Amino acid sequence: METTTILLTCPDSKGIVASVTDFVYKNDGNILHADQHIDDKSKTLFMRIEFDPANFKIEKERIRNKFNEIAVLFDMNYSVKFSSEIQNVAIFAGKEEHCLFDILLKQKAGELKCNIPLIISNHPDMENIAKFFGCKYFVIEKTPENKISQEVKERELLRKFKIDTIVLAKYMQILSKNFIESYPDRIINVHHSFLPAFKGAKPYLQAYEAGVKLIGATAHYVTEELDNGSIIEQEVVRVSHKDTLSDFIEKGKNVEKIVLARALKAHLENKILVYGNKTVVFD
Repeated sequence: METTTILLTCPDSKGIVASVTDFVYKNDGNILHADQHIDDKSKTLFMRIEFDPANFKIEKERIRNKFNEIAVLFDMNYSVKFSSEIQNVAIFAGKEEHCLFDILLKQKAGELKCNIPLIISNHPDMENIAKFFGCKYFVIEKTPENKISQEVKERELLRKFKIDTIVLAKYMQILSKNFIESYPDRIINVHHSFLPAFKGAKPYLQAYEAGVKLIGATAHYVTEELDNGSIIEQEVVRVSHKDTLSDFIEKGKNVEKIVLARALKAHLENKILVYGNKTVVFD
């Protein structure tokens, strides 16, 4: 069944929810999911409504224009998405395979509704995985000296394959400001997130030696400020003195897979609204 989703944000005021739901009702749409959130500090309304348009009176290509009549009244920022519009996702991979393999498996099983036509890496290590899943694989090696010119090649590939969203599956490379600005809120990254946080080389070893009791991971949209973009998903797992360093690494990789897949799924299902450096992630 095809569904239509309206995501919106605007200053909070009376009548917004009624107007949006009435728009669907009067045009014979059947509401499947509706959720809203009000940020008390900024007095901002966030709303997601998903409906079945099988008997909708407005033609699909005219829904955006008709809804705009309501949006103007309430000073809304909004988008109208259709479930039949399947996104093209590019994966940027490094030398670690766990996140890459997990996403490809979930996409193959239909758990992530998207196309993954290509994988880009600065190493040849993951080429066999790409071949197994039928993805094009491009090795674009980067150094501090050639970073910008190599990004030009990457962006050409992304345009060629009509990529909507980029996933950094343990890519371990910093993207330039211009690259990030070309895909605002469309690049998703995952990194370890320990309590306390351990930066630099070998974070699992640092956590192990510090005797922490929780380790975790964070998935977020990429911004110019490293690992400080709007957080989409987080998870933690308990560890103890009984765990070896290998146990830490294994548990850490598992939680990284979980949060990255959850974040990508929410993004693909149009369940995320970004405001400031935060997100509203609807159920």
